[in-house]
Amino acid sequence: MRNRINYIDFEKKLASFGIFRLNDILKLYPHFDSRRLNEWQKKGYITKLIKGVYIFNSIETDESVLFQIANHLSRPSYVSLETALSFYHLIPEQSFTITSVTTLKTNHYETPKGNFIYQSVKPSLFFGYRVLPSQHRPILIAEPEKALLDLLYLRPELNDADSIAALRWNTPEKEFFDEQKLENYLRLFNSNALNRRLKIFKKVTHAAII
Repeated sequence: MRNRINYIDFEKKLASFGIFRLNDILKLYPHFDSRRLNEWQKKGYITKLIKGVYIFNSIETDESVLFQIANHLSRPSYVSLETALSFYHLIPEQSFTITSVTTLKTNHYETPKGNFIYQSVKPSLFFGYRVLPSQHRPILIAEPEKALLDLLYLRPELNDADSIAALRWNTPEKEFFDEQKLENYLRLFNSNALNRRLKIFKKVTHAAII
């Protein structure tokens, strides 16, 4: 017979996880009865994000938590594209749709905490991210240079001055980019289309960044 686990003890043991999976639970409670998760959801203790992934409701859903969720729903992944550029104040604040890059298939999750979009890249382009500390799990987020290149590479509709300008770039922030790093990353993409879009971006923002 499976032992009945006290929720308070359960939360204390998994508090450092913040977001957790059934596998995380089974490492601590090998005979855990998964029906308890349904019970705790009904009581408002936890929320199911997607199948097999949960978050404690005692955690306030701020930006860092949304980024942790994004990292966790699709692994490996890092926050990038519009969300990362907004985080660096290079474009205006975005909605509660968190955009990420992954080596897995392109995907989209709608959860009680927000929407999460994943754009797929080949493994050789999974680079250029930094690790930020947070209360629960470290956050993987693109560096500014990689977030820009990811956006121009993965959004083929950004192919003229009007479409790029529509993102309302904060041009005073142009010095935020590391010119040498951007050039090095650009070569790794080896994409003529990306080269063209970056030139258009430079004209739009008047930023001599390469």
